[in-house]
Amino acid sequence: MYDQFAPLLERALTEPGIISAAYRRFHRFSIGNQILAAIQLDRRGLPLSPIASFGRWKMLGRSVRRGEKALSLWMPIAVRRRPEEPSGESGDADEVCMHFRLAPRWFSLEQTEGEDYSEPVESPEWHAETALAALDITLEHFDCLDGNVLGYAVSRRIAVSRLAEYPHATRFHEMAHVLLGHTLAGDCQDATAMPRDLREVEAEGVAYLLCSILDLPGREESRGYIQHWFQGDKLPEKAAQRIFKVSQQILAAGRPQADQP
Repeated sequence: MYDQFAPLLERALTEPGIISAAYRRFHRFSIGNQILAAIQLDRRGLPLSPIASFGRWKMLGRSVRRGEKALSLWMPIAVRRRPEEPSGESGDADEVCMHFRLAPRWFSLEQTEGEDYSEPVESPEWHAETALAALDITLEHFDCLDGNVLGYAVSRRIAVSRLAEYPHATRFHEMAHVLLGHTLAGDCQDATAMPRDLREVEAEGVAYLLCSILDLPGREESRGYIQHWFQGDKLPEKAAQRIFKVSQQILAAGRPQADQP
């Protein structure tokens, strides 16, 4: 079972088709859970079909067949803890930390029986202007004279060169730098100490996931870019979590309001 985000991202990199297919079927779930559900269904020889909890299927007039094993998806768990003061004493205000745990609560349509049920498979729709405005990121005129630079991010501003072969991928990459805290000191706790190769892998990991979900060209080049920067090293789990989180953030920000779950 995939109980970490890093192995899941590795699977997405080696099987790119699984990302767009999973999004179309499980678009109301997070990107990580979309891929996780698709992997589990594939392992069991089941098609990509609607999934729901036991109670939800019951509301829809269907029941889970006896002996069926539930699919496990990540669920966020809020944990409160009281920070310690420099003196060693507990502080006044509690901190809320989010953790994820796998919960076996979902079943696919093929694991149930009862009334007929169908659910449309959605094609993703995303608007760059909507996302940029929602995320408070400004797209400015590209004025870098270095011909090797196709995009840049400064503070909450990004720019994309007209020479970029895949401008959408470059835009995703630069937006990711902003949201990952790579451009603002203090925005990301690890930003100042994080080596450049890891920063680039994080940003391009976001670009790769979003290009795959939205079925945009440039995925092969994106994968090669990641391999160039990371050179076969194992991706830290924390970095994988950030990649999934920011990918979800950008995707949600650019969807039409009527499509928001």
